[in-house]
Amino acid sequence: MGQIAEKTSMAAKKQPQTINDWIKAYQNQVAKALPKVITPERFTRMVTTAVTQTPKLASCTPQSFIGAMLTAAQLGLEPNTPLGQAYLIPYGSQCQFQIGYKGLIDLAHRSGELKNIEAHIVYENDEFEFEYGLDANLKHKPAMGGRGEPVWVYAIYRLKSGGYGFKVMSWEECLAHGKKYSKTFKNGPWQTNPEEMAKKTMLKKVLKYAPMKSDFVTADEQSYTVENSDDGSFKVLPDDVIEAEASEVVSETVDTETGEILQK
Repeated sequence: MGQIAEKTSMAAKKQPQTINDWIKAYQNQVAKALPKVITPERFTRMVTTAVTQTPKLASCTPQSFIGAMLTAAQLGLEPNTPLGQAYLIPYGSQCQFQIGYKGLIDLAHRSGELKNIEAHIVYENDEFEFEYGLDANLKHKPAMGGRGEPVWVYAIYRLKSGGYGFKVMSWEECLAHGKKYSKTFKNGPWQTNPEEMAKKTMLKKVLKYAPMKSDFVTADEQSYTVENSDDGSFKVLPDDVIEAEASEVVSETVDTETGEILQK
């Protein structure tokens, strides 16, 4: 019995005990997943710093944290840095990978097809008209002053080949979208910076129609939360369980107390 207890104790010591231990344990997997533009050492430092700056990440299940970390590595996006590419965000005991505003743009440009992509708010005193169909057209001339209240939001992309695409939504539709999907709609970025949130929403929507590489599709699909099942396996929670809008946050920093993404 003593030998069994000793072996059990030794096995427990080998098992990672903290999130930082888990990060170190997965360094080889991270190195294999990362593109050449980011070194494993730099990525590990960024993830470790993220845990320091957002203490609640240390309370997440190791499975959900490692899953989110490896997704960021596979996509070659820097998590929780001023670049705003991606975020590791604690939601209760689960860690969610969230692609940021600049990460979305970066992945879009990796297709090699895009010339530019942008989003704009249309105010009530602006000149604005658009139509869909075979002769789709959009024209926006901002007012010189006193533009009034927001009425429309749109995003447009242009391809190097000369093609283009755009998506338009009314301001009310954008707010309804945020209210439906954002858990922090009443006290988060939708209240402090609704225009940036609306533009980010439109960028994501218009890019669904642009020629994208598989890594962009992967990022879009894997803004997720991983739940650890009783049998030790993993499962991805559906959009109606997690905050779907979390992957549509336009932000630069993360609140170190709540884990909420904040706009600078």
